[in-house]
Amino acid sequence: MSTVSRVAGRVEEVPFLEREDASLLLVLPGLFVFSAFMLFPILYLLGISFTNAEPATLFAGDGAMSVLTFGEASFVGLRNYVTILTDPNFWNSFGITWLFVATSVTLKLTLSIGVALIVTGDRVRGKRLMRSLIIIPMGLPAIFTITVWRGIFSSAEFGLANQVLDALGFASVSWLSERWMAFLAYNVTEAWLAYPFMVIITVSALQDVPEELHEAAKVDGAGYLARFLHVTLPSIKRPVLFAAILTAAASFQQFLIPYVFNQGGPARANELMVVYGYREAFTYFQYGQGAAISLVAVAFIGAFMWLNVKRGKLADGVGDT
Repeated sequence: MSTVSRVAGRVEEVPFLEREDASLLLVLPGLFVFSAFMLFPILYLLGISFTNAEPATLFAGDGAMSVLTFGEASFVGLRNYVTILTDPNFWNSFGITWLFVATSVTLKLTLSIGVALIVTGDRVRGKRLMRSLIIIPMGLPAIFTITVWRGIFSSAEFGLANQVLDALGFASVSWLSERWMAFLAYNVTEAWLAYPFMVIITVSALQDVPEELHEAAKVDGAGYLARFLHVTLPSIKRPVLFAAILTAAASFQQFLIPYVFNQGGPARANELMVVYGYREAFTYFQYGQGAAISLVAVAFIGAFMWLNVKRGKLADGVGDT
C-alpha cells in the first residue's frame, strides 16, 4: 500500500508501511493467538495463586466477569506459596517427580537406542516393517494405552504381568498397591508411550553417522562396543540429547499415568507434582494452592529446559548467518 504526495511540483509515491512494519503486522495474529491460549491462562493462574480462591468464592457473583475478576476471592499475598512449601506432601511430590524423570528418561534412552541400533543394523531383515510397527503407539490415544497397561499391571492373578511372573515361578505382585511396584509400572508405561519418538530421532541420527568412521575404527582393530562408545555415541549425542530433554519435560508433566493407575497412590506416596496440584485444586478445592503448585512446576520445567539447552550447547549456531 502507498500514498501519493506532492513535493516541489512532483508526484511521489510514499510507502504506507516500511518493510519492518509490514513484517510486524504479519506476526501480530500469531502473537494474539499465543496470548489468548498461553499467556492469558498463565497470567490468570498467577492471579489465582495470590488469592484464597475456592468454589464458594471464585464462582460467586453473576456472569463470566465474576470469574475473570476472581469473584469474591480475597488477596492473600504469598500465603499459598508458604503453605505448599511447608507441606510435607509437596516435598514428597517434588522428590518423587524428579526421581521419576531420572529413571524414566534413563529407561527411555536405553530402550530407544537399543531398538534404533536393531532397526538400523546391516544384518537385520525387514527393517522397514519394524520401523512401521515401532510408531504404532504414537497413533493410539494415550488414555486408551494407559488403561490397557493398567490392566496389564492389575494386582489380580489374571493380570498379564502376574501371569508372566507365575509362568517364571515367581509369586504374584500387588503392582498398584505397593509404592515402588507402582512406581516401576509408571516407568514401564511411560517408556512405552515415549519410545517411538525417541527411536525416530535416534534412527535419523544413526543414519547420518559417516560409514567411513566405522571403517577406520575397524581398521584400527576396534570391536563393536568400542565403535559404539567412541564413534556412534559421540556422533548422535546432540540430537539424542535434544530428544531426551523434550521427553524429560514431558515426564515432569506426566499426569495421566499416575492418575489413571492409582491416583498417585498408595496413600499419595507417588503423587507427581501435576497430580498433587490437581488434587489440591479439584479434590480439596484449594484453587489458590493448586495454582501456586502449577506455577512452581512451570518454573522448574522452564529452568530445567533452559539449563540443559545451555549446558548441552543445543542452541549454538541458531541465528548465525
